Amino acid sequence: MLKQVFKSLKFWMGLASLFGAALIALGFLGNFEGVKSSVLSPQKAGEAALSYINESLTEKNLIASLVGEVERKNEVYCFKLSVQNQKFDSCISLDGKLLFPQIIDLTIPLEPLEETENEAMEPILPREIPEVYLYTMSYCPYGNQAEEVMYPVQKLLGKKVKIEPHYVIYSNYHGGGPDYCLDKENKYCSMHGIEELNQDVRELCIYKYQPEKFWDYLMEVNQKCSLQDIRTCWEKTAKEKGIDTAKIIDCQEKEVLTLLEKEAELNKKYNVLGSPTVIINEAEYKGKRSPEGYKNGICSGFQNPPEECKQTLEDSTSAAAGGCQ
Repeated sequence: MLKQVFKSLKFWMGLASLFGAALIALGFLGNFEGVKSSVLSPQKAGEAALSYINESLTEKNLIASLVGEVERKNEVYCFKLSVQNQKFDSCISLDGKLLFPQIIDLTIPLEPLEETENEAMEPILPREIPEVYLYTMSYCPYGNQAEEVMYPVQKLLGKKVKIEPHYVIYSNYHGGGPDYCLDKENKYCSMHGIEELNQDVRELCIYKYQPEKFWDYLMEVNQKCSLQDIRTCWEKTAKEKGIDTAKIIDCQEKEVLTLLEKEAELNKKYNVLGSPTVIINEAEYKGKRSPEGYKNGICSGFQNPPEECKQTLEDSTSAAAGGCQ
């Protein structure tokens, strides 16, 4: 219970930094003495909260939605919010001016704090050539950070390891439809919209046909192209990196369903729920997100680690915790 509370608080505190100021109060069910502002209707208060939150989340490409009805509880309106498939009980003052993003029920006793917040990592069974799957979304900021962290590891180990890019695929995301999904059945969707899914497919095509150019291209496109201009920007960047863009366009048009079907199957096989997720020799890596951390995880997957594994990579600054899920 306590772990869940702190994870929820951590999530909302992150949102609060985007809002500029969000209030998390413990005694919110008491009276707000001195507040004489007009009382909004439940519907208007819910709309005010949702509008404020979504305006604040725009830069992170997140969307909040109301789940169920807005109900009055003592001197506040309370409702359930859904953000990134996570649900939060939240409240807003009757005048719509004070937002309480997370509720902690003080009547429910907390379980003792566990000694560690880290989940046990599955054992990585050694192989002659380790196989690494890096799951991201092309416009998940945490996924992009993980790609940047993995880049020096790939450069160090080269062909001695197989590091494959893969992508998180959802079905019926946000109810489906062309804004998020490629197909009419809504089997192939992406969290940040159809342009993200299209870019996922392009990157799969580049890795399939010109893998030697993939990682340098990835670093460049992550820096130069936004979700808003990726439809045209990807091609210019690809040409600069010597990629056969005609081949990639042909792949995107003719192989898209085959590629996405395989991605969806792998998502299910490895229970991939968000970006980033790293799988090493079919075991999920849950260690530090730094070049040195990734290198050590991968090198533990060698039957006979090469000399490169003795080299120390950057370890002082790891990628931000968290993810898109």
